[in-house]
Amino acid sequence: MKLLEGKTALVTGAARGIGKAIALKFAAEGASVAFTDLVIDENGLATEKELEALGVKAKGYASNAADFEDAHKVVEEVNRTFGRIDILVNNAGITRDGLMLRMSEQQWDTVINVNLKSAFNLIHAITPVMMKQKGGSIINMASVVGLSGNAGQANYSASKAGMIGLAKSVAREMGSRGIRANAIAPGFIITDMTAALSEEVRQEWAKQIPLRRGGTPEDVANVALFLASDLSSYVTGQVIPVCGGMNM
Repeated sequence: MKLLEGKTALVTGAARGIGKAIALKFAAEGASVAFTDLVIDENGLATEKELEALGVKAKGYASNAADFEDAHKVVEEVNRTFGRIDILVNNAGITRDGLMLRMSEQQWDTVINVNLKSAFNLIHAITPVMMKQKGGSIINMASVVGLSGNAGQANYSASKAGMIGLAKSVAREMGSRGIRANAIAPGFIITDMTAALSEEVRQEWAKQIPLRRGGTPEDVANVALFLASDLSSYVTGQVIPVCGGMNM
């Protein structure tokens, strides 16, 4: 039997990158998958087809996770269409980097809203569903900079540190209801976002990593699979770095 057979997952920001890798990993292990992105364009439609090709029910939803009402609406639609939601992955995220002295209020607010408020919105909406089911797994996508901070990323680091605190608080509140909440803290992962960096910057990053390489979206997806499955049934309120040893 596959690890997620009979379960339904909702993954935000999953039309590409780490979110897509997680969605595909879940589908390969038997989960039905609903995923969101701001718009379901060619990438989103392609992701939906790739998921369906794995023999599971899948659907992409155009949704703004940072909008409270939109988040509640998509949870209602997914629950109605799929009949249940066992796994939530709060993966939606952006960067708007800048030094503190030059960072605008808009840069701060945008990152906090998309990265952190979105997680609150989805958890707030999905909690009644999981309570009724008497169980569920919530996974927040944090970052190693949420643990260590990073110059030029005060907004991003704060949002990811918030994701960790949010997961721990939900774990304490909802553990008695069978609902687990954990966070994953990726390090330097090779995605479209990091591919835009210069080769010099990427090499400097690699020097800080004991394994001397960047990670892949699949590396993160493997940990997400563990946290989503019953293999981690006694794991909650934890942060798992996926960083090649960069954060020790």
